[in-house]
Amino acid sequence: MAKKTPSGARKFRPMRWLGRYLLRGISIVFLIASAAVFLFAVIDPPTTYYIQQEKARLGGVDRQWVPAEEIAPVMFRSVVAAEDANYCNHWGFDVAALRSAIADGGARGASTISQQVVKNVYLWQDRSYTRKVIEAAMTPLVEALWSKRRILEVYLNVIEFDEGVFGVEAAARHYFGVGPEALTATQAARLAAVLPSPKTRSASKPTAALRKRAASIKDGAATIDRDGRASCFQ
Repeated sequence: MAKKTPSGARKFRPMRWLGRYLLRGISIVFLIASAAVFLFAVIDPPTTYYIQQEKARLGGVDRQWVPAEEIAPVMFRSVVAAEDANYCNHWGFDVAALRSAIADGGARGASTISQQVVKNVYLWQDRSYTRKVIEAAMTPLVEALWSKRRILEVYLNVIEFDEGVFGVEAAARHYFGVGPEALTATQAARLAAVLPSPKTRSASKPTAALRKRAASIKDGAATIDRDGRASCFQ
């Protein structure tokens, strides 16, 4: 005869218990991530994991935060034209660019500026599956809690432009001897052109290929200004 469960006692269900604690864990992680994203919506990130790595390796880096108001508008348009032309039209993921990248066999990247900001500010530089999953989860949070202009402001202050040279303030003075507010369209385009490979390219001593790339970026920056694709951050 089967033994009856004592009145009032609950039967232990391991899957239900596991699911409950898993849900709690996910909720806690979400709250922590949301707090971290909200914090840097109003406070400038003091540094990043990669900047600290390079600082330790090189013995120091050149970087100084500069607010968006002190950066030439053409610099914003240039990095968008170079890295993410549909920046104002997506919510963190450029599906069309992703499809094109897949069709090309992954030969070129499809990361948006928003994704790059998440990677640089909150994560690390490798291409592991774990990092990509966290990046994909955090990108919509950044898009929801930061303005498009704020995303670009942070991007231009943490991105590497040469070995040990981080941010547009240091880059403008390093390459051209001017402040970021004084950058010309050509200078801004050359800075944007070095971004895919800052350790092997020079904005002040451009190769023929970089000159050609910069000219294309300069035209693209003017185009997105005319057609409204820069409206979300200007």
